[in-house]
Amino acid sequence: MPDERLPPLPPLHALRSFHAAARFGRFREAAAALGLTESAISHQVRKLEDYLSVRLFERRGNAVALTLVGQTYFDEIDPAFSRIRAATEALSGPCCRVSLTLPSSLATFWLIPRLGQLESELPEINLQMSPSNRVVDLKRDQIDLAIRHGRGSWPGLAAEHLFDEQSFPICRPGFLAEGTSPQEALASARLIISAAHPPEWTEWAQARGLAPPRLDNALTLEGTEQILEAAAGGLGLAIGRRPMVDRWVEEGRVEAPFGTADQSGYAYFLVYRQDGELTVPARRLARWLMRICKGEAAAAALFAEKPVAPA
Repeated sequence: MPDERLPPLPPLHALRSFHAAARFGRFREAAAALGLTESAISHQVRKLEDYLSVRLFERRGNAVALTLVGQTYFDEIDPAFSRIRAATEALSGPCCRVSLTLPSSLATFWLIPRLGQLESELPEINLQMSPSNRVVDLKRDQIDLAIRHGRGSWPGLAAEHLFDEQSFPICRPGFLAEGTSPQEALASARLIISAAHPPEWTEWAQARGLAPPRLDNALTLEGTEQILEAAAGGLGLAIGRRPMVDRWVEEGRVEAPFGTADQSGYAYFLVYRQDGELTVPARRLARWLMRICKGEAAAAALFAEKPVAPA
């Protein structure tokens, strides 16, 4: 019969006392944090030292300092305590934390206007939103979900399509004379270029079979908000990207003189690690995001909550 005993672990009460004392640097503060007496902390630390047969602390009056081996041991176990704490909070807290990273412009123009709906429909979700224009390492930064812009392929990540990006010229209403053709506009109007995607006007022209525009007098700007403000202010003709530009068009701050049907060839995807298991709160947020983008059936099929096995 195989040996079914679990591998030995150090005394957990002693381990917790050591961890607290190492963090605070004093047995008194560690005792207060854990609701114990100072002598109890000292006893538990001594118990762990006896178990490991090493000296973990040097006593310096009312304070303690980690020995070299004690510091090494603390550095190894501290991440485990953090993970246990985070896992417990996710399961037992009244608000379930879910971390989400996404492009800054998408957060500003698309998700934040929908936060009221999210809070109304999923009040238990504690969303930790991290807008960023860099590609975040989900494992290293301990991020549950991400929304990424691209073509849907990222190593080690599962990607679910949310919606296609559409890109089209926008300008202040009346900026172009009525009946101006796209080719005439490219030749006569000042163009606004996104520093994040300099070839956008050339790509748009080529997709429509038009001659590429001259960019000698173009105005180059950094962020989506700057570009929209410049276009709305009559400084030139810009490329607007859905869904960021939707509200500006609806409110009449800008217009799309040649329509809004052009596809950019890129899309937004909901991504998550293939080597990890999404928590129940993360699945709920993923299902909500998919539902508002793709419909209830697709969301339910992809992010169904897994039944809990009976004890």
